[in-house]
Amino acid sequence: MPTFSAPDGTVLAYHVYGEGPPLVCLPGGLLQDSSYLGDLGGLPERAHRRLIVPDLRGTGGSAVPEDPTSYRCDRLVGDVEALREHLGLDRMDLLAHCAGANLAALYVSRHPGRVARLTLITPSTVAVGIPITGETRLETALLREGEPWYDEAIAALRSIVAGDVDDEKVRAINPFFYGRWDTAAQEHQAAQEGKRNEQAAAAYSAEGAFQPEATRAALATFGAPVRVLAGEVDLNSPPSAVAAYAELFPNAEYVVQPGAGHYPWLDDADVFASLVKA
Repeated sequence: MPTFSAPDGTVLAYHVYGEGPPLVCLPGGLLQDSSYLGDLGGLPERAHRRLIVPDLRGTGGSAVPEDPTSYRCDRLVGDVEALREHLGLDRMDLLAHCAGANLAALYVSRHPGRVARLTLITPSTVAVGIPITGETRLETALLREGEPWYDEAIAALRSIVAGDVDDEKVRAINPFFYGRWDTAAQEHQAAQEGKRNEQAAAAYSAEGAFQPEATRAALATFGAPVRVLAGEVDLNSPPSAVAAYAELFPNAEYVVQPGAGHYPWLDDADVFASLVKA
């Protein structure tokens, strides 16, 4: 597995999938092992791109840093810039999923001239201060009414929205994050268990990590092409919030993948690839 050095000397690993022009892909999950992305549903073959997928510090094949405060999202920007320099790219196409969109937004804010194209997949909106209410999540969940798992999942979601949260309820709502709660989705979910660096996740959003007003102002001046993709039934990043995110950019296209959840490449790899390739 290839590696590079972060500004503080931490050795970071990355994965390479396929051939073609490079596309740097930032994982989410709040410091989740990047393995959950895989090759994004065969995106290298479908879009003829070479995927560069880093393991963020303290995850996957990357080293644990000496300073745990370096897990803070704004401090991870330096790691992304070090990867760009290591790859020898003057400008890069950047794709980010979920919480990776927070890091991408901060990177674009600090290094706008280094990003040629930006694609945000079912993005977290924390870095730009777009709230997602419990009511919005419930409205999105109602789209799944009639699914065999729905009654148990919606009861658990209502409890969570009301502030009654436990591990059993969190597990019960997992089907809401996938367009189909089939064997592939269940295996994907199970494979993520234990793959998050909990210490890193706790530090990721520490005080000072995000300055939403400043980030929004920076994104408003970012003129490169941007595509922001929502999953039609995504409970984590509901389409209304993702649409509001797209409006922050002067040159963004907002698209919705029909029937998709939080991991749209699993729900329909062909449609996902066509939307990203565009």
